[in-house]
Amino acid sequence: MDKEIYIIRHGETELNKLGIVQGRGVDTDLNDTGRAQAAAFYEMYQNVPFQKVYTSTLKRTHQTVKGFIDGGMPWEQLPGLDELAWGEWEGKPNDENAIAAFKSIMEKWQSGDYNALFDGGESPNMVQARQKQAMEHIRSKTDEKLILICMHGRAMRLLLCWLMNKPLSEMGDFPHQNTVLYKVELRDNQFIITDFNNTDHLK
Repeated sequence: MDKEIYIIRHGETELNKLGIVQGRGVDTDLNDTGRAQAAAFYEMYQNVPFQKVYTSTLKRTHQTVKGFIDGGMPWEQLPGLDELAWGEWEGKPNDENAIAAFKSIMEKWQSGDYNALFDGGESPNMVQARQKQAMEHIRSKTDEKLILICMHGRAMRLLLCWLMNKPLSEMGDFPHQNTVLYKVELRDNQFIITDFNNTDHLK
């Protein structure tokens, strides 16, 4: 095995709780529930001998893995791990206009139009391009055999599609909630999911 990667989504923010659109352009803090989720993840996995933690540049990921960072674990922020930018819809309530707009763009993505985006936002192809750069950087660190990545829901779905050689239209095949864990192994240049949608630490 060349590398084992634990990939988690950040803990809950108040905007998550309220159903408000939150992407790359909104840098929110964890709420009390999110901090409790982060603490529960740390409690269960603090003794895993990670050699490095990678996060996006957004503070909700930093706060989710704060226990590991405060314990002295090497930490690197990669913009390639940031959430997809929802552009004009960032910070807006999930009302009927937003629901209609999101339904429309999801239909485009599911039909294979991975360049579709909202004004001021990013397309799945744009996100995947920066994710590939981030993963090439991570893979180049051959001495890091066991790492933790903390990122975002939609971005995680896109990343898992790429790692599993699935079309982006199948991004919905990867369910996620706050602090959900996916474990991925890199073996002989191939990524394999060894733990799928794990929320044991939240029970």
